[in-house]
Amino acid sequence: MSLRQRPSRAHSEFEPYNIIPIHNLLADHPSLRFPEVRAVTTALRAVGDLRKPPYSRWEPQMDLLDWLAIFFGFQTDNVRNQREHLVLHLANAQMRLSPPPDNIDALDAAVLRKFRRKLLRNYTTWCSYLGKKSNIWISDRTQAASEHRRELLYVSLYLLVWGESANLRFVPECICFIFHNMAMELNKILEGYIDENTGQPVMPSISGENAFLNYVVKPIYETIRAEVESSKNGTAPHSVWRNYDDINEYFWSKRCFQKLQWPIKLDSTFFVTTGRVGRHVGKTGFVEQRSFWNLFRSFDRLWVMLVLFLQAAIIVAWEGKDYPWQAWKSRYVQVRVLTVFFTWSGLRFLKSLLDAGMQYNLVSRETLGLGVRMVMKSVVAAIWIVVFGVFYGRIWSQKNADGRWSPEADRRVVTFLEVALVFVLPELLAVALFIIPWIRNFLEETNWRIFYMLSWWFQSRTFVGRGLREGLVDNIKYTLFWVLVLATKFCFSYFLQIKPMIAPSKVMLKQTDVHYQWYQLFKNSNRLAVGLLWLPVILIYLMDIQIWYSIYSSFVGAAVGLFQHIGEIRNIEQLRLRFQFFASAIQFNLMPEEQLLNSRGMRNKFKDAIHRLKLRYGLGRHKKLESNQVEANKFALIWNEIISIFREEDIISDHEHELLELPQNSWNVRVIRWPCFLLCNELLLALSQAKELVDAPDKWIWYKISKNEYRRCAVIEVYDCIRHLLLEIIKRNTEEHSIMTIFFQEIDHSIQIERFTKTFNMTVLPQLHAQLIKLVQLLNKPKKDPSQVVNTLQALYEIAKRDLFKEKKSIEQLREDGLAPRSPASTQGLLFENAVNLPDPNNETFYRQVRRLHTILTSRDSMHNIPVNLEARRRIAFFSNSLFMNMPHAPQVEKMMAFSVLTPYYSEEVLFGKEQLRTENEDGVSITYYLQTIYADEWTNFIERMRREGMVKEEELWTTRLRDLRLWASYRGQTLARTVRGMMYYYRALKMLAFLDSASEMDIREGSRELGSMRRDALDGYSSERSLSSRSLGRTSSSVNLLFKGHEYGTALMKFTYVVACQIYGTQKAKKDPHADEILSLMKDNEALRVAYVDEVSTGRDGKEYYSVLVKYDHQLQKEVEIYRIKLPGPLKLGEGKPENQNHAIIFTRGDAVQTIDMNQDNYFEEALKMRNLLEEFRHNYGIRKPTILGVREHIFTGSVSSLAWFMSAQETSFVTLGQRVLANPLKVRMHYGHPDVFDRFWFLTRGGISKASRVINISEDIFAGFNCTLRGGNVTHHEYIQVGKGRDVGLNQVSMFEAKVASGNGEQVLSRDVYRLGHRLDFFRMLSFFYTTVGFFFNTMMVVLTVYAFLWGRLYLALSGFEDSVLADDTKSNAALVTVLNQQFIIQLGLFTALPMIVENSLEHGFLNAIWDFLTMQLQLSSVFYTFSMGTRAHYFGRTILHGGAKYRATGRGFVVQHKSFAENYRLYARSHFVKAIELGLILIVYASHSPVAGNSFVYIAMTITSWFLVVSWIMTPFVFNPSGFDWLKTVYDFDDFMNWIWYYGSVFAKSEQSWERWWYEEQDHLRTTGFWGKILEIILDLRFFFFQYGIVYQLHIAAGSTSIAVYLLSWIYVFVAFGIYVVIVYARDKYAAKEHIYYRLVQFLVIILVILVTIALLEFTDFTFIDIFTSLLAFVPTGWGMILIAQVFRPLLQHTILWDSVVSVARLYDIIFGVIIMVPVALLSWLPGFQSMQTRILFNEAFSRGLRIFQIVTGKKSKVDS
Repeated sequence: MSLRQRPSRAHSEFEPYNIIPIHNLLADHPSLRFPEVRAVTTALRAVGDLRKPPYSRWEPQMDLLDWLAIFFGFQTDNVRNQREHLVLHLANAQMRLSPPPDNIDALDAAVLRKFRRKLLRNYTTWCSYLGKKSNIWISDRTQAASEHRRELLYVSLYLLVWGESANLRFVPECICFIFHNMAMELNKILEGYIDENTGQPVMPSISGENAFLNYVVKPIYETIRAEVESSKNGTAPHSVWRNYDDINEYFWSKRCFQKLQWPIKLDSTFFVTTGRVGRHVGKTGFVEQRSFWNLFRSFDRLWVMLVLFLQAAIIVAWEGKDYPWQAWKSRYVQVRVLTVFFTWSGLRFLKSLLDAGMQYNLVSRETLGLGVRMVMKSVVAAIWIVVFGVFYGRIWSQKNADGRWSPEADRRVVTFLEVALVFVLPELLAVALFIIPWIRNFLEETNWRIFYMLSWWFQSRTFVGRGLREGLVDNIKYTLFWVLVLATKFCFSYFLQIKPMIAPSKVMLKQTDVHYQWYQLFKNSNRLAVGLLWLPVILIYLMDIQIWYSIYSSFVGAAVGLFQHIGEIRNIEQLRLRFQFFASAIQFNLMPEEQLLNSRGMRNKFKDAIHRLKLRYGLGRHKKLESNQVEANKFALIWNEIISIFREEDIISDHEHELLELPQNSWNVRVIRWPCFLLCNELLLALSQAKELVDAPDKWIWYKISKNEYRRCAVIEVYDCIRHLLLEIIKRNTEEHSIMTIFFQEIDHSIQIERFTKTFNMTVLPQLHAQLIKLVQLLNKPKKDPSQVVNTLQALYEIAKRDLFKEKKSIEQLREDGLAPRSPASTQGLLFENAVNLPDPNNETFYRQVRRLHTILTSRDSMHNIPVNLEARRRIAFFSNSLFMNMPHAPQVEKMMAFSVLTPYYSEEVLFGKEQLRTENEDGVSITYYLQTIYADEWTNFIERMRREGMVKEEELWTTRLRDLRLWASYRGQTLARTVRGMMYYYRALKMLAFLDSASEMDIREGSRELGSMRRDALDGYSSERSLSSRSLGRTSSSVNLLFKGHEYGTALMKFTYVVACQIYGTQKAKKDPHADEILSLMKDNEALRVAYVDEVSTGRDGKEYYSVLVKYDHQLQKEVEIYRIKLPGPLKLGEGKPENQNHAIIFTRGDAVQTIDMNQDNYFEEALKMRNLLEEFRHNYGIRKPTILGVREHIFTGSVSSLAWFMSAQETSFVTLGQRVLANPLKVRMHYGHPDVFDRFWFLTRGGISKASRVINISEDIFAGFNCTLRGGNVTHHEYIQVGKGRDVGLNQVSMFEAKVASGNGEQVLSRDVYRLGHRLDFFRMLSFFYTTVGFFFNTMMVVLTVYAFLWGRLYLALSGFEDSVLADDTKSNAALVTVLNQQFIIQLGLFTALPMIVENSLEHGFLNAIWDFLTMQLQLSSVFYTFSMGTRAHYFGRTILHGGAKYRATGRGFVVQHKSFAENYRLYARSHFVKAIELGLILIVYASHSPVAGNSFVYIAMTITSWFLVVSWIMTPFVFNPSGFDWLKTVYDFDDFMNWIWYYGSVFAKSEQSWERWWYEEQDHLRTTGFWGKILEIILDLRFFFFQYGIVYQLHIAAGSTSIAVYLLSWIYVFVAFGIYVVIVYARDKYAAKEHIYYRLVQFLVIILVILVTIALLEFTDFTFIDIFTSLLAFVPTGWGMILIAQVFRPLLQHTILWDSVVSVARLYDIIFGVIIMVPVALLSWLPGFQSMQTRILFNEAFSRGLRIFQIVTGKKSKVDS
């Protein structure tokens, strides 16, 4: 009985409830049948002899939570919410006890104690950290009833505090502080203390209505809010305001007790916010400063290693020996290598200075110790530098005095080494502790003063980040991995990077007669040239660990994947081989076994492993599934449910549904009836075997046939079916019926005595086969003709009578045997004429069997292409493969862990509306049309389903069937409806599993029969008798529902709830927004769905109150009801939106685990079946800890839309599978990257929630949950036997916005305290893994781009200075140096290395050849162009965020992208990040080509610069290549007009950047307004590079006449000023005269032109000036202008109000026009050439093309006539 059909109750007791009506235990609700629920409720009501609160009436039905609420002033709805929370949790925990407790009607003490320990563990740790005594006054030994109640009180108090803390939930230690004090007051009440002042019993210091909210939460909330306001929307530097973390870390020191006290003192310094002058608590724990030095500070150990190795390698290689160990023999080298200690102590000094420089804000009166330590560290580091200097100097002075390496000199070397040993002692200690990790954990976790004193020097004491070491086994695994990576890297670096550079460097340094072609600022500047040659090499040396990591992690990931059995079943062919073991696999994995008491032991683990092996490879006598086994029936129910859900989702057709399902056993078939797609062709093969082996004995033939299980089943099934069919269509009690019966008895008898081949003629079988096919075809026709049936039966009878028996029998013998009619009279009429009786055409069961029989009899081809739909195949293959992977055993649904799903939602699409579906874009393509072409087969299946449900004409889709159409479309977009449908599969799966758990064999057997008969009737009889609304419900509830007994709902509701946090649902309702109605209808269709939102209520004039509200849809009242309304202290959003939204709704989630799902995800029914297995992982140890986050793999479902979406999803897929797999095991640094992860709910809710929310710094909110988890000693694992769907962005602009968001987020992470702490607290190798998989990846991407810059600027310097000329003229050796640098170039940009994980993961899951083919296809579709482009995006935004900040959340939009983006839009998005940089690099390449002697040899030039040219072309062309109709000539022309209009639009004050260039130009400089002093300085230094062009090129002009005097350069500035002067004059003239006295304006123009001509002629006549100089000089002066504009932007605050600013703006506009034209030229050229447009469409939409799409019409909008 579903919840909807229950009788409604009287309204007096009707109080809205969330999941269980706890207030009314007598209600008729399926969850109340559990004794555990009643037990917990009773325990809560046992108030007993507690002192009743004064001042308020005590009602008899009140319980402990009411008691607490009255004393401490909690809100009523908070109490109701937490009451249900507590009851559900404890009841679920008690249900899981095995063996069950002796008294099931009482709450078990062990359950409560376990929960109390888990919930308050963070609190007790905090107490011991601060050296406070915990206020939990419970002895673990005694077990009195009062103790029991006390324990309940503590737990309830904590939950009530947590449930009402609102934004304070992000500051967990603040909650600990509040709880600590309130628990103390609770203890005083319980112990009956007397108040000294009044003589009355003690009362809490705060009480009354909403007292907790007003007097505890609000003051702290207001402080946070004030801090956020002073951050100017996150634009102020992080160091001047306190974010959530700072507020939290205030409670990590004892000063919170001294300063804040209790009740909270509002005049404490804590409440003084930054904005006000005077004493205030500054940053606590950490100061986030914007600087690239953070990378060095956080990961100093990594940089020390790289720098020291580089130094040592150069010293050793300088000797010029072949191998380093040959050089080592020289004492000179050995002593020189000792200089690494200088570098090391220098780096330590640098770090101590950085620490002091960045963290000085932390030092205040209260934290003087910090300051002392900073100063001392710097002093000590400086002293070490001096000490090393002195001792090193002594070595050489002794050596020089003796003139050789005398024993005395050697002794001094030893002394130096002894000093060095003292220096590295701390490192040696760290290594020792690394080898025995548990000692380190013990030292860090124990709060003894002595340990604290010892470690004070090395790191400041923090509450998090203690005891992070892993167990020994994990330690060994990741150590081996990194030793391998580093060994490879250092060998490679030494032999291929450093050594080849040595000889050329020596030559170049010795070069004396270099003829410089310009004025030399520094004499002896060969060193500069050598430095520039080395620069790219060193940059690559610093980043190439990333490449080696990428290579090794791919192979390790593949190995781990192989051991996990990923990708063993890849296609339907492999599925057929394994299908027969499916039932056993499902039974073993998805069905609970009887939980024995000793199920934990090693023996059982061993048995399990053996069992899995047998299953996987079909070893041993796996039971043949005969048709009556329960196992087979359970399997059939599950399999058929999966297949029918495929049908519901329209990914298979009705016909495929029949071929795929396991039919129920009927017609007395003796074997299990496999799905048709497995049996196809088998019967024909068996027949041909029988024909070949005509004379063989029975046994031999049957042995051959039985070798293939499916063939054996097909033969038996067909025989049984034919017997049943013939006896069914011939009337009973006729002679014909008895003839048939006897005939079959003969056959059975001969088989029994094994004389079948002796008795019957095998060659006749094909004839019989043909006749049977004819008979079945006749029965399958809609109009059935009995006379033809009679004829066929006669033909069959004739063949059997005449040819089948080997011994011919006469008619007499036949009559005697009963195989011919008795009386000759009856042979007059035709036999069978009056005996045929065909079943009624409505007998669906019968004809369904006939259809199946027909399929088996006739199918010749093996059905490899069933199902046709690729998605259906992928899902079946993944599900079947996962059944053979290792997963924990499933418990019964009643004993499983409960869980919730939480989805934050803001205002995205819920369901596509009618208008959205019909509206056409500029190309005439509507969403409906687009979806019909992309998902053509699914559309056909949808129409077929609609027709079956009674639709006649397709027009009905827009009227009566509109909702179905909207759902169909929405399930193919990235909508909330899709996510909700996916998540509600959990509920469906749990109901079904609950039914299977408790159903008896009888239920299942009967059930499967009933279903077989009902399913078709249901499908046929849909249309007539049901109204629309009930039908839509009927579809969401599956056929298995009809078997449920009613309790399944109760069990499923206890275990699962889905909360969608629709933050602005209240506002949407008020505005009558259609989104609100859609959300309501989703709640109506899904009974386990709850919606949480924030309600704003106006009070009085401008007052507003905010409430957290939870609603559901009540099916009895037929309306939405409000369940809880909890008042908040103020507006919800203080930090980043999404985490705040999650945080306000998390109090409404239930269960032990919570799965965070984003708005762009999807789920599948067959995966939902495995959820209870996944949750069991929380009980297993991974390493030395149990997991706190279970990572789940994702499947990216947007890959098929366009080639771009495919590249994106391929990259993403390898990241969420292979990448995460390696991070979790062996590297142990998987964080939380995304959404399907399952959190241990109680662990996280006491430690700051499932994401962090501080403004800007936590812009990538998710990953901080992972950081927080790791720092607080959690454990993150990764599991690949279950997957969740995930949508990704599909258009280039969306993809770039997404990459920009991620890169900016990483830029902010670099500054964050979490990364700093992880960099210091993880051991060396885990720190490396952590660096290279988070911020390091982005940093190294940026290094790649910088390498290209360094390389090209270096070449330009060598060419323009004339250095190349001299060296080349001199000697060929220096070419070796060039070659080395070239090698670097190639290595880096092969980019294949970054594609390697993709290929490896692909070959693991889809086979090696497929992977290679995919990779080649990608290359042909220009994927490397796209990857190069996105590398640029990442580098730009990452670098800019670290330098200047300005990270912001970018809403990427999740639509379908088929429309053309205009040139102006692309220009706005990519001008600064790609176009300008590409033009700069292009300019360098052109100048280099024209001025370098090397470039004269075109081969060398091409080899040297081809990768750089590739980068330039990629950065300029990508936005057009991946833009639909990017090369359409008409659109290009139109786009250019549009671009010019945008540039010249002056517009109003309110113009947006999309309309006006000027507005956009200002927005592009926003980051310069928020940047700090150093950011500005760095920006200016970087901009100075543009002046170098002028310096270098001026000396190359003919007019310079070979002079290298500085005067040439200074005079060249005249040109710049003259050009600027002319520009100013013309602008002035235009403004003054152009409108009124136009003739003057023309006159000025004329004079200027004349002047220019005269000057040019004079120069030609009197100097060496030539015409070509004009063009060359442009190359020199255009960059200068650009550099000046960039510098002017930095000084904008000074210049903006001066006369200069207008000219800056107009010159900048001119530059943007020039850039626009430069980029437009290649686009226009390609548009003009014929054939490019169609080629581009082919590249962009190839995947879709090969699936028979008419994309060309989609893009050009030419709909075919058929559709219109």
